[in-house]
Amino acid sequence: MSAAVRAKNAETVWETHLPLPLLSRGKVRDIYSAGDDKLLIVTTDRLSAFDVVLPNPIPVKGKVLNQISLFWFRRFKRLVPNHLVTSEVGRMGFDRDFLKRHAKILEGRSALVHRARPLSVECVVRGFLAGSGWKDYQKTGGVCGHALPAGLGQCGELPRPIFTPATKATTGHDINIDFDETVKREGKKIAAKIRDLSIRLYREGVRYARARGILIADTKFEFGLLDGRLILIDEVLTPDSSRFWPVEKYRPGQDQPSLDKQIVRNYLLGIRWNQTPPAPELPAEIVRKTSRAYQDVYKRLTGKNLSRAPG
Repeated sequence: MSAAVRAKNAETVWETHLPLPLLSRGKVRDIYSAGDDKLLIVTTDRLSAFDVVLPNPIPVKGKVLNQISLFWFRRFKRLVPNHLVTSEVGRMGFDRDFLKRHAKILEGRSALVHRARPLSVECVVRGFLAGSGWKDYQKTGGVCGHALPAGLGQCGELPRPIFTPATKATTGHDINIDFDETVKREGKKIAAKIRDLSIRLYREGVRYARARGILIADTKFEFGLLDGRLILIDEVLTPDSSRFWPVEKYRPGQDQPSLDKQIVRNYLLGIRWNQTPPAPELPAEIVRKTSRAYQDVYKRLTGKNLSRAPG
């Protein structure tokens, strides 16, 4: 097995070991320093649920996440600059020996990006009542401090998208915060800008995806500062960062079929796992179903099969 990767079968990348300074091995991404001002982000096939990394990799998941983010970065470039330098491995500036040894691992699942200062909040936007938003509404009649009309049902569409930011927890769960706390953390100007921009990006994404058979129930964006300029970073409108529902099966008032990692969450809830490590092994059928769902999202959004995706 190559020293660059530890894989659980030929189709998956669980963990990478590149000859570069490793800055972070997150729940899904391995992040390396690629010089003073750039990062190499490698999206693996790891999957986390309830903030715990599961023992099973999901085949081709990392490529799907990377390619979908690249798709949205390019589509949203007219609205907001982003951190992408290139996703073409041959143009990342690595020498011939590095490429010979590691290009196969990086192809399709990596991106060279500008090194930005991440903001301290996650920019969550909700357009439908699902997950913790639905629970909040049942208890309070609103979501994260936003008052909503009475009588809305589970997975019902909200009158308008709402901005419900959260902290970025290094351990444990992220914590929902209100706009005033966002202002305290990032200042009034930045807080207002990321709120308005997040809602605009969400609306644009929803409009595009709905025409291609996907409802985006909610999502999260991340922003950073590069030379004082606000840019879009991390991942964008992927099945890891969003709830995706097939339009043709949408029925308000009940839980929805999922094209995202809710498939795994629902399985874990069904077996009453206590949501603390170690996570249980996933059945092979759940792994296959999740991998198929992620690939379905990619095909619906781009009109391509993943195997024909550009690097």
